[in-house]
Formats: sequence, structure tokens, C-alpha cells
Amino acid sequence: MVMLWLIALPLVAAMLTPLVGRHLRALTAPLVLGTPMLGLALLASVRHEIFSGEVLAWRMPWLDSLGFALSFRLDGLSFAFSLLVLGIGLLVLLYARYYLSRSQSTARFFALLLLFMAAMLGVVLSSNLLLLVVFWELTSIVSFLLIGFWSYRSDARKGARMALTITGGGGLALLAGVLLLGHICGSLELSDVIASAGTVQKHPLYPPMIVLVLLAVFTKSAQFPFHFWLPHAMAAPTPVSAYLHSATMVKAGVFLLARLYPVLEGTDWWFYMLSLTGLATLVVGAGMALVQRDLKGLLAYSTISHLGLITLLFGLDTGLSTVAALFHIMNHAVFKASLFMAAGIIDHETGTRDLGRLRGLRRYMPHTALLAIVASLAMAGVPLLNGFLSKEMFFGETLAQGLLGPFNWTIPALATAAGALTVAYSLRFIHGVFFDGEPDDLPHHPPHEPPRWMKIPVEILVVTCLVVGLFPNHTVGGLLDAAARGTMGAPLPIYSLSPWHGFNLPLAMSALSMAAGGALFFLRRDSFRHYHAKLPQLNARDRFEDAIERVERAAGRVALLFENGSLQRYLAFAIAAMVLLPARYLFELEQAQGPAPLSPADPVTATGLILLAIGAIAVVAARRQRVVALLMASLCGLMVALAFTRFSAPDLALTQISVEVVTIILLVLALYFLPVDLPERAGTARHLRDAALALAGGGTVGVAAFAVMTRPHQTIADFFIAQSVPGGGGHNVVNVILVDFRGFDTLGEICVLLIAGLGVHALLKGLRLPAPTAGPNDMPWSRQSHPLLLAILARLMLPLTMLVAIFMLLRGHQLPGGGFVAALITAVALLLQYIASGVLWTESRITLHHRAIAGAGILIAGLVGLGSWAFGNPYLTTAFGHFHLPGIGEIELATALLFDLGVYLTVVGTVLLIVSHLGVRDKRVAAAREIAETA
Repeated sequence: MVMLWLIALPLVAAMLTPLVGRHLRALTAPLVLGTPMLGLALLASVRHEIFSGEVLAWRMPWLDSLGFALSFRLDGLSFAFSLLVLGIGLLVLLYARYYLSRSQSTARFFALLLLFMAAMLGVVLSSNLLLLVVFWELTSIVSFLLIGFWSYRSDARKGARMALTITGGGGLALLAGVLLLGHICGSLELSDVIASAGTVQKHPLYPPMIVLVLLAVFTKSAQFPFHFWLPHAMAAPTPVSAYLHSATMVKAGVFLLARLYPVLEGTDWWFYMLSLTGLATLVVGAGMALVQRDLKGLLAYSTISHLGLITLLFGLDTGLSTVAALFHIMNHAVFKASLFMAAGIIDHETGTRDLGRLRGLRRYMPHTALLAIVASLAMAGVPLLNGFLSKEMFFGETLAQGLLGPFNWTIPALATAAGALTVAYSLRFIHGVFFDGEPDDLPHHPPHEPPRWMKIPVEILVVTCLVVGLFPNHTVGGLLDAAARGTMGAPLPIYSLSPWHGFNLPLAMSALSMAAGGALFFLRRDSFRHYHAKLPQLNARDRFEDAIERVERAAGRVALLFENGSLQRYLAFAIAAMVLLPARYLFELEQAQGPAPLSPADPVTATGLILLAIGAIAVVAARRQRVVALLMASLCGLMVALAFTRFSAPDLALTQISVEVVTIILLVLALYFLPVDLPERAGTARHLRDAALALAGGGTVGVAAFAVMTRPHQTIADFFIAQSVPGGGGHNVVNVILVDFRGFDTLGEICVLLIAGLGVHALLKGLRLPAPTAGPNDMPWSRQSHPLLLAILARLMLPLTMLVAIFMLLRGHQLPGGGFVAALITAVALLLQYIASGVLWTESRITLHHRAIAGAGILIAGLVGLGSWAFGNPYLTTAFGHFHLPGIGEIELATALLFDLGVYLTVVGTVLLIVSHLGVRDKRVAAAREIAETA
């Protein structure tokens, strides 16, 4: 349960933070900072078990038939990443408290950061791969909102859109790769997948599967050539950059490499794709960092380079490369988060991140300068700091690899060159910001140190860089050992974290890279911008926006072929597809009629079918007389309801007739605004086309139905009938199916209904339509909009109709009825009030907001489903029991009633949401009319 609490704590805090920030502002900081602190305490409580090699697991079945379950796993690897997510998250939240001004939406910002924390914890703790994909995509969505937090800035909006497009596309690739992996292994549970490693690598689907998974890794971790989104994500507030783009989100890709390492490693696909991509990213990122003018841009490209280093390590075929990769993940998260925070302090206190204007700040901000210099030296890999240890391990593994045969020397050579570039851009950060003369035209002058508490997170991280560099075995030794065991799943090779290993070749490579990097910077620093100016100036954001615009234009041209605003064309396409797709199967039948005997047609049924056909023909014939056509359409609906009754489907009949009444009333309200004259635009060719499509569509459906019903078939009806009472506690099989067996479908349907209602509400809100001066045939509209007799009758009928609705709601689990039917009956009663007494009169007596009613319904239905878990049942399983009440006797109580109540409230709220804007042009006009009528 520890894993569930680790995810639930920030998730709940994210939901509470906006409420607390609005009403109890003083409690925001304790809530926000207390959440990761509690998470760290939970991690500490299981530290001994994890470090001793135990794996904690928790699983709750959900959609077992699809292989989807709420399944979590806490081992050494997920423990290490959870520690990074919570530990650095706590420091970033404290830092953000002083970075953001009070005029900004701090509650929303903290809520998004906490939501991201929950999503990232979900990624590292998920044991079910489909669940991991869900959290993976959630990190992309929340990062989009955080990058675009300053939405008034164009660069923030464009950077957020670019990040979402690239990482979201990688998420789709991951979904496809995970589905292929699950198909190969027969399971999506991580333990089963790891156990099937041998089967996976021999399977013919292994190549496309690993390409898809690595594509997701490369996009998420900004690997070349997908690296361009990360520098443009620097438009985000600096706490976002420090958290997402140095310590957590960009590490999700390399975490996936570590998580799937036992399954995918050991093949040429793995080695060459990772090593070559990582090597290219390492060198390109380091080279681009050296010529950046923007402070955060320099750090962004350095992050890309270090992510390439980690990816390269995972791809090497040596025993310690994975250990070195994990070690550098930890070190990089610490020194890069501190550098981003230092950059944010500099930007906060000077008003600029331009390296051409920033210089000599050590005189004004000596404390910040010291912290940033130490963190930069850790990034450069200077001895006695944590970055030196993992860099030396990296150099050692590049010497031990054997990927390229006679060209093996290229990897350590390029690694040394990248190390030199790293030293050079680290020195450029130090020299360009804190030395090199005096500041030049700063927006905020003179700069000064930030508030004390704003520097504490940076101090903690910088001290960690120093302590880990001096005492690695006593600080991160156990954590690294546990993470490596959780990754490799095998006995670890012998390694040492000692700061000194004697004079060896990796030490020589490190010394050479430092000397070359220092020489490169101090001898050629004035030439960097000159060389950079000669390169082709490619702005990735502009190129991306141009590509998006071209895609949108092409999509628009394609859409015009099918979507030109003509409802006739849309229906023609839909009916043609319905005819063409099943036609080939129908033509394969030797005869339409099967061996099953036909039921005799009795006179009542035949009469109903004839009336239904007459009504359908009359709708078409009277299409220009809207009221007549509407009545004929209502006749068709009534005959369908009678057909349901005739064939023993009372629930469907009740629903059909209720829907008919509500729909007819809404259409009558809409008819008021339609133009009086409808010009005839269709020619003979259009009429012939429509007639052919109508006959083909009706004929295809009729033949298909006739062919199916006259042939033997299997049905699942017997299962539902047999399980309705023992499994769902209800005799009304239809209702039990809706609220229990397929309750999740029903929950989705009412969510879609509410979304549709909100869409209609948004379209109608603020719409100003001219009131027609006359009705059909130039008949004037009645001056009395709300006849007194109709108003009195409607008010008398309201309580009676509500009693019928409540009766239908309460009996729905045992007899025909239910929440949907009850809601439609209630909607009819309320719609009648709108028509009879007016919008203002009716809404003045409905004290609850329509959206609140519908939202409460969704919430109740969802909470009922969650309640099933408390008793160990799958989501939305109905619980029921029989109770004896004095004076009443034995009754049955079922949670299905609460779920039906949620359905009832959602439908009622949605209908009211629509009708509140459909019945009037403008409430001010309605108010003036009602005043005139009462005068």
C-alpha cells in the first residue's frame, strides 16, 4: 500500500490546493510542502526492506480481459527515482514559493506541480505497462500546462505545443510498443514480461517493438534528432525547468531504459540504436551549449548532452555501464537542478538571462556566485565533486566497450571531446556570469541576493554535490546498489565508488578533457559567437510552427472534400459506408433466409409496422411543413416504443417514449428560430441520389437483420438472466446490466452526455438570434407567451410528475425504470415549466446551478465505483444486502440505487443546461416580455 499512498498524496493535494489557495491561503504552504515530506517519510519507512533486496508489490484487478490492472512495484530502481521525484520536488516547491510573485496564480502553479509529481511517481512505480503508459501521457499533458503557464507569452505557448507534440507522439509509439510487448509475452505485468526476456528477443516482432519503445525514450529524453523541443521549453518558469527538464520528466525516458533493461538488452538492436543515438546527442548537445547566449538555453543543451551520455551508457556492452548510467542520473539531477535554480535567481534579481549583459555578478551576489560555481564545476566533472565520479566511470566504460570493432577508439575519443566541451561551457557559465567585468545595462540594477529561503534549496543540492563527491560510499552507495539490482535483476559486477582509483587511463582522459576544455574556452572564447554566426540559423520553433501550419492547411483541404457544412453530404457518406462495408458479406450468402422458422405476423404488429412506414414517408413528404413533419417523426418514435412493448422490452419502451417527449419539446423550442421559408435547393439529381441511398440503406439493414434472425446464433442473454439476481441483486436484467455488468460503459456514456451538453451550452451562450416576426403562412405569434391556463396546469402536474420520476428511480433495479428514465420524466416536467411559465420564472426557483447538478451526478457515480474497491470488488461492482426494518419487513438495499442517482442527476443537469439557453434569445428580452405581460 506504500506505493498507492505515494501517488495518492500529491494527487489529492493537487485537487485541494486551488480550494485552499482560494479560501485558506495561509494553509497553502503547509499543504504543498507537507505532501512530498510525507512521501519521503513513507519511503524512509521501507528503506531497510528495499536496500536488503525486497520487492514490494500491490495489485488490484480492473480490466483483466485487456491485461489492465492497478499494479504497482517498489524495488531499488523505483525507490531511487521516487526519492529524486519527491526530494527535488520538495526543494523546487520551496524555491517556487519565493520565485513567483503574489500577483500570479500560485495555487494553480503548485497544483500543476503536485499533479506532475503524482504522474511521475505513477511512471516509476507502475508494474502494469499499460498503467505506465497512462501516467507517461499524463506527464506530457501536465508538462504542456506548466511550460505554457505564462500563457500571455507567445514563446511559452509555442514551446508548450512543441513539447506536447513531440512527447505525445512518442507516447503513442510507446503504447504501440507496449501492446506488441504484451502480445509477445502474453501479459502486461512487468514481472511476467521480465520472466519472458528470452522469448521476447527471439520473437519476429522484437525489431518493431524495440524501435517503438526506443522512439518513446528518445522523444521523452530529448535525444537527437528529437532534442529541439527541450531548449524551447525553457519559456517555462524556472522552477518548472529545474524540476521537469533536469531532474524528472526528461529522466522518464532513461528510467524506461532501466526498467526494461532485463528484457531488451543484449541484442544488436539495443546496443547500436542506443549507443549511436546517445553518442550523437552527447556531442551535439555539448557543442550547442557552448555557443548559447541565453543562460537557460545553455543549461538546456547541457541537459541534452548529459542525457545522451546516460543513453550511451545504457547502450554499451560492458558490465558496469548500467551502474554508471544510474549513478550519473542521480548526480546530474542534483547538480543540474541547482544550476537551474541559480539561473532562476540570476534572472529574478537582474531581469535578464542574456550572457552578453550578465557579467561581474560575484561582487553583487557573492553567495549565489559561490553556489553556482560549485554546481558548475560538478557539471564539468572536477575532482572532489559528484560529477567527477560518474564521469570517470563513463570514461572507463567507453574504453571497455567493443561495439565498433576496429573503430572502437571513436567512442572514447568522442567521449573525451564531449568532456572537453562540457568543461568549456561550464567555464563559460562561470566566467560569463560572475566575472568578465561589470554588468551591462541590467533591467534590475544593482542586483542583490535573493531572499534567504530562496537559496536554501540550492545550498542543499550544492552541499549534496560536495558530500557525494567526498564520501560516495557512505552517501549513495547503498542507494546505487539497490537501484542497480532493481535494474539488472542479477548479481552485480564488482565496482568501487572511491574518489581515487590511482593513475589510470580514465583519469588521464578526465585530465585531458579538463585541460582541453579550459584551453578551448580561455583561448577561443571570443570566437564562439563568430563561429556560431556563420552556421545556418535554423530556429527549430519557427520550423516546427511552419510544419504545423502546412499540415493544418493540407488537413483543411482534405476536410473540405468531406466536410463542407452540408448535413446531406455527411449523411450520404455515412449511409454509403453502412451499405458498402457489409454488402460483400451479404452477397456471399446463397440465400437471405436462414433455416430458422419465421414468426407469424399478427394483425396488431402488421398495423403498427404500416403506421411506422406511413409516418416515415410523411416526414419526408411534409418536410417543408415543420410542425407536421415533427408530429410525424413523433409518431414514428411512438410506434417504435409500442414495438418494444409488443416484443417484451418495457425498459426500452419507457426510455424510447421519454426520449421522444424530451426531444420533441426541445425541437419545438428550436423551431421558433428557424427561417419561415425554406428554399428548395436540391435538384433532380440530388433527389435521385438521396432516394437511392435511402433504399440501399434500408434494404441493407433489412436484409442483414433478416439474415441474422433466421439463422442459429449464440446469445449471452442466458448468462445475464442467470446472474442478474445472485450477481447484481436485481430482477430487472436490463438495469443490472447497465449499473453493474456494464457499469463502466454507463459511466462513460453519462460523461459523454455531459460533455455534449457543455458543448451545446457553449455554442448557445451569448448567441443572439433575431426573433421571427411571423410564423408559418405569415400567421402572427401569440402575444401571450405564457398562457395562464397552461402555467397553472404545468404547476399542478410538476409534483405528480416528480412522484412518478422518484417511483421509477426507486424501482428500477427490480422492475422497469431506472435513473435514465426517471431523469427524462423529470426533464419533461421541468421543460413544461420553461414553456408554460418562462425561463426567468423557472430558473429563479431552481436554486442549484445546472452544471453543479450534472457534475454532482458524475461525482456520485464515480465514487460509487470507488466504493466497490473498499470491499475488494472490481470497479463499479454492485453491492447489495437484505435488511429487516421494524414495521416494514425485509427490504433490499443496493449500491446500484446510488449509481442510478448519479445517472439521474447528470441527465437532469445536462437537459437543464441545454434548455436554459435554447428557449430564449436573450434573458433581457425575456425579462422585458414578462414584465410587459404582467403589467
